[in-house]
Amino acid sequence: MLTRERLVELYEELQGQKVLSVYVDADQHDPAERDTWRVKLAGEVARVRRGLEESREEEVPTFERAWEVVSERLRSADYAFLPKRGWVAFATADRLWYAEPVPARMPDHVSWQEGIRAAPYVRALKQERPVTVVLADARRARIFEQVGGEISEREGIQADTDMGDLSDIGIRKGSGRSSGVRGETSTDQAQRILEVASERMIKELASRIDERAGSDGVVVLGGPGETVRFLAAQLSRRLKGRVAERPTLHLDMSVAEVREEVRSAAGDLSERLHDTRVVDVLDAARGGGRGSLGKEHTVKALDERRVDTLLLSRSFIQEHPGVADRCVGLAFSQGADVEEVSGRAGVRLDEEAHGVAARLRF
Repeated sequence: MLTRERLVELYEELQGQKVLSVYVDADQHDPAERDTWRVKLAGEVARVRRGLEESREEEVPTFERAWEVVSERLRSADYAFLPKRGWVAFATADRLWYAEPVPARMPDHVSWQEGIRAAPYVRALKQERPVTVVLADARRARIFEQVGGEISEREGIQADTDMGDLSDIGIRKGSGRSSGVRGETSTDQAQRILEVASERMIKELASRIDERAGSDGVVVLGGPGETVRFLAAQLSRRLKGRVAERPTLHLDMSVAEVREEVRSAAGDLSERLHDTRVVDVLDAARGGGRGSLGKEHTVKALDERRVDTLLLSRSFIQEHPGVADRCVGLAFSQGADVEEVSGRAGVRLDEEAHGVAARLRF
C-alpha cells in the first residue's frame, strides 16, 4: 500500500501527464459474486471510453494503451476475488506506476485525466494509522500491532513475581507466618510483592504503548476491568481520545479472534476521532479562529498555503471529484494532513460546511 509520502510523490511526478486511475470495490466474498468486480470495472472503462469518443477522440489510442497496461497486471494475477477490500492502479500509456490491493473499501471508479485521481485513495491512508492492542492482567500482557490491515503479535511483558526464599524466611522466624514486619504474615508480604511487581509491569507497559502509538496511532485495551482501568490511567495524556477499552478482549484469544475484535474497535475510535476533528474545525471557524468552512473559503486558504489539516466528506469526494482532487493536491503540496470523514462526522461536515473544511496554521 502507498504511504502518504509515496502518494504525494506520485501526485507530483505525474502532474501534466495523462493518467488512468482505477479504483475497484473488492469487498465481495460470496461465491455467487465471483468476478462481479470485473463486470463493474468493464462498465467503468466503457463509460470513460465513450466520453473520449464523443469529445476527445484523439486521446482514445493513448487511453487504450494505458488500459492494456492495467489489464495485463490483472490477467497475470488471475483474480476471481480480489484480495483485501479494494484494488487501485495508476498507469500511463507506457508504464504501470502502481497496482496493488488495499485494505480499505474503494469506490468503483475509473478516470482519465492529467495526473492521478488521488482523493479516493485518502480513505486507504487511514489504514496506515497503527493500532496497538494490549491484553493484560495483573501478571502478564500480550501486545499486538495492526498496520495496513495486517495484525501481528509482538513481544509481550510479564511481571517479575519471583518470591525467592520468602517462605523460608517465615520458617526461620519460627512461626512459619511472621514475615519480620509487625502484624504482617508471609502471605501478606507475598501479596504485597505481587502488587508491586504488577504495578511496575503496568507502568512499563504504558511506556511501551506511548512509544508505539506515536502521534496518530490508536490503542485498544482488553483484560480484567480493574487492570485495564489502571493501565488506561497510566497512559500519556496525548493519547486522549485515541484509546478504547474492550471488555470482550481477553488474554487467551487467538490472533484471528483479536483481528475481528480490533476491526470493530478501530472503527469506533476512527469515528470518534473524526467527530472530534470536525467539531474542532467548526468551532475554530465560527469563533473567527483558525478554521475555514465550505469550498470557496477552503480553496482560498489552500491557495494561500495556510492549511494544516484538510477534511473532506466521503460524499463530497464522490460528488465533486475534480474539486476534491485539486484540494488534496494543494494540501499535499504544503505538507497538510488530509482526512476523509464519514459516518456522523461526514454528515455533520456536509450539513454545516458543504462537505469540506480545514484547520488553518494562521
